[in-house]
This record gives sequence, structure tokens and C-alpha cells, in this order.
Amino acid sequence: MSRFVLLGHPVTHSLSPAIHAAAHGALGLSHSYELLDCPDAAALASAIDRIRSGELAGANVTVPYKERALELADESDGSARETEAANVLALVDGRVTAFNTDVSALAEELGLLAPGATSAVVFGAGGAARAAVRACELGGITELAVVARRFKDDAPAASGEWPRTSGAMTARRLPWPVNPHARSLLFDAISQADVLIQATSAGMTGGPPGLDVSAIIPWDAVPTSALAYDVVYTPAVTPFLEAARVRGLGASGGLGMLVGQAALAFRIWLGVEPPRSVMARAARAALTARGSDGP
Repeated sequence: MSRFVLLGHPVTHSLSPAIHAAAHGALGLSHSYELLDCPDAAALASAIDRIRSGELAGANVTVPYKERALELADESDGSARETEAANVLALVDGRVTAFNTDVSALAEELGLLAPGATSAVVFGAGGAARAAVRACELGGITELAVVARRFKDDAPAASGEWPRTSGAMTARRLPWPVNPHARSLLFDAISQADVLIQATSAGMTGGPPGLDVSAIIPWDAVPTSALAYDVVYTPAVTPFLEAARVRGLGASGGLGMLVGQAALAFRIWLGVEPPRSVMARAARAALTARGSDGP
């Protein structure tokens, strides 16, 4: 039996054990999947050493450690290098190797929910936001604005700064709208967006308040055809999604992305294709058991 874990802080909200247990059961496998809370970077490093030693067979990584996990890995797949963040760690030829399955999972979601979209606004600058930028690029988005507190103005990213794109997509850095100029910049970007992606932990169970993001958005300016996507999956309806629904927008939480990235991680670890429909049913059941409706 192999042991797989989720590394992050907090992790008690996670549906991943239920998702992976369902896949293991459907395939007749006796592996385990556990939550491993890492309250600080030292705990994260210790957990990764346990993968390196073979005690753990692999790990998913969630907030706030996706960028740090990449730094601590011995090797990295192109998916992790492109986003500068890792959500999957696996032992490959005795070395801890980092991957990012969030990108492909979110790109699949956007292709299903917003086919033909060409413009997007991403909120956040952490690991999930980095995956969102790359997913937008893969999905054919040509105009992107990234809104984050760390950006001080709307100047293009300097050489080596994030977000970096391949050239097919133009990405602008927008500051948090704390003054009239910044609010005007956000208004302009929002009014032309086909997709809004909330890619922070705001509103997540155990995370910061969801109003931190939803309150800054000029919802009346959002085109009624736009999709609002929140990478958070618990609770099923975040303040961001609630505000989008009041506006009459298509709105989806991150449950589909969670299942998609889990299936890709499963394939990396075990070399077999898991039953996605089984994993999706388990995710919905686990969310419902907590008293939430699915997104």
C-alpha cells in the first residue's frame, strides 16, 4: 500500500481524501490518501523529505505552499516551471519531481464553460493565479488582466517578472483598486471581459473573507454573457459567486477543476487513468454531506 497526502495550511476543508478513496476503491487499490497540515515552511520541508525517503509515495500541494513546494523539489516538469508553482509532487527515479495539474484542469473547465472566450480578468498572484494565467493562454485567451495587491501600477511586467506569456496573449498587471485611477483601470478591463477568475483563497472555508475580492468588482460593468469562475470549491457558493449570480452571470465554483487536477495527479503517481465520473460523484457527495449544494 502506498501513502499519498495533501500538504497545505489549512487542509481540513479538503475533499481530496474522498475523491482519491473513491478512485482507489473503484480500481480495487489499497492505497491511502491523507491530510497533512503544514503550519509552517519547516513542516512542509519535512513532509517533502518523507517523499524523498519513500515513506510517502506522493503529494498534492495546496495554499499557501504551491510556489515553495516547487523550490523544495529536486526536479520540475514543464507544467510547474511555466507557472512557477507546483500542486503535485512525485518520486521519480529517487528524486522529488514537481508538476502542475491545475493548469490543464482549469483549461478544460474554461473550454467547457466559456468556449470562444478571448478576454479574461484574473484576481490573485499566488499559485492558483499562476495556473489560471497559463490556463487562459492555453484556452485561447488573447487579452488578460491580472489584478493583485502586489502590483503598484499598470506598467507591463519587466523582464523576468510575472506574468510571463508566450507572446500569443497580452497580459496587463492591474493594481488593487484603492484609488480612482486603479478603479478606472479595473472598470475598463471588467467591461470587456468574457471570463472573471477568482484565483485567491478569499471565501474559502478557513481562509480570508470572500468579500475581499467580490467587493472591489464593479458588477454592473460586467457583460451579462461573461462567466465568473471561482477556484474555491468549499463553500460551494462564495461571496464572489453569489454576487455574480445576482448579476445574472454564469457562475461556477472550482469543484470541476479539483476533480480534474486530482485525476491528472492520480495518473502521474500510479500510471493509470482513474474513473473521473466516480471521482466527481464522490466530490459532490462529500460537499453535500457538509451541508453545501454543488456549484
